[in-house]
Amino acid sequence: IGTRDYKLYVPPGYTGQPLPLVVMLHGCTQNPDDFAAGTGMNEAALAEGFFVLYPAQSQQANAQRCWNWFKHNHQQRDRGEPAMIANMTRDVMKQYGIDPGQVYVAGLSAGGAMAAILGEAYPDLFMAVGVHSGLPVGSARDVSSALMAMKNGAPRPASSRAASAPTIVFHGDRDTTVHPVNGDHLVADRSAGTVMAQEQARSANGHAYTRRQHRNAEGQVVAEQWVVHGS
Repeated sequence: IGTRDYKLYVPPGYTGQPLPLVVMLHGCTQNPDDFAAGTGMNEAALAEGFFVLYPAQSQQANAQRCWNWFKHNHQQRDRGEPAMIANMTRDVMKQYGIDPGQVYVAGLSAGGAMAAILGEAYPDLFMAVGVHSGLPVGSARDVSSALMAMKNGAPRPASSRAASAPTIVFHGDRDTTVHPVNGDHLVADRSAGTVMAQEQARSANGHAYTRRQHRNAEGQVVAEQWVVHGS
């Protein structure tokens, strides 16, 4: 399974009390420092009082520092990078007494695709998942199929993975690196048999967006999708 370096943000008010943990998976060519700076997650953690774990992909494992979401041996529980990240998460939880009911994982691009895998493989560990510009689980098995899925979109899943952790998906509708249909398919992967509510609005910084929320028969949110228009 192997190991990776990581950085951990510990909120300054921590005195041993059980706090939430957010695991943040960077995109290709990134590292924990620039991912923390770009997302502002440490500032959010300071304001709200939670830990942030930033696993670092090594250049030995992937020349572009991408998480290997597209390789078949890194797409299942207890195998490859999903197992390594899960073990790292458990180690931090044990060391700091993290609240086990408030552990989450989120990622960008390749990190988003890996976050989706973790949500499916470890719904007992991660209570919810955030995917920004990512791809559905199983959308590729090697480099060539990964490039095809990124360019044209992965096929829509044949069956629902509704048992996975609740998932929120963000994607720009003009993304030229990861086709935005991947976001649609990722939500479809999670939301079969649910009721959808939709709203269209504009954010404070001027971006128009569409928000779709999917709830199951019990009224619980199982998937939420934010499509940012013109980006």
